[in-house]
Amino acid sequence: MLEAIPMSNSRTIQTRLVLPPDTNHMNTVFGGKILAYIDEIAAITSMKHAKMQTVTASFDSVDFISPVRSGDILELEGVVSTTGRSSMEIYIRVSARNIETNERRLTTESFVTMVAVDSEGTPQSVAPVFPETNEESRLFESGPMRRDHRRAKREMPHSFF
Repeated sequence: MLEAIPMSNSRTIQTRLVLPPDTNHMNTVFGGKILAYIDEIAAITSMKHAKMQTVTASFDSVDFISPVRSGDILELEGVVSTTGRSSMEIYIRVSARNIETNERRLTTESFVTMVAVDSEGTPQSVAPVFPETNEESRLFESGPMRRDHRRAKREMPHSFF
């Protein structure tokens, strides 16, 4: 078994400027743009932890909390919150900062599952993680509940028509 690694080792932060082409007719950022940013930071965060390539297994949840407008600065932060044998649950928090008022607000929260793979795409083992802060402990301790929810979803029939 691999030795446990602090959750903070995987912490990844990205900053982006929201430009007019990133927005819709309401002058708010396209949700799909945020999803692409979340997928990218989840990949980087998981590769830092696994020290190998990773692939997206699922977007477990994405909660859009407040709008992001053109001119806002996006701050994305990702961390490996729990691990399985080859999977990693990545918690991502997206905040927006208004450059004129310096107001910072939470805009999106997401959990993404990534899987470590070799060059052939075969899942590979990853090290477990351990928390060091109260916030990390809350994420880590609530991980088994989210894992059970993912398992229950996989066992449901996929076709509704």
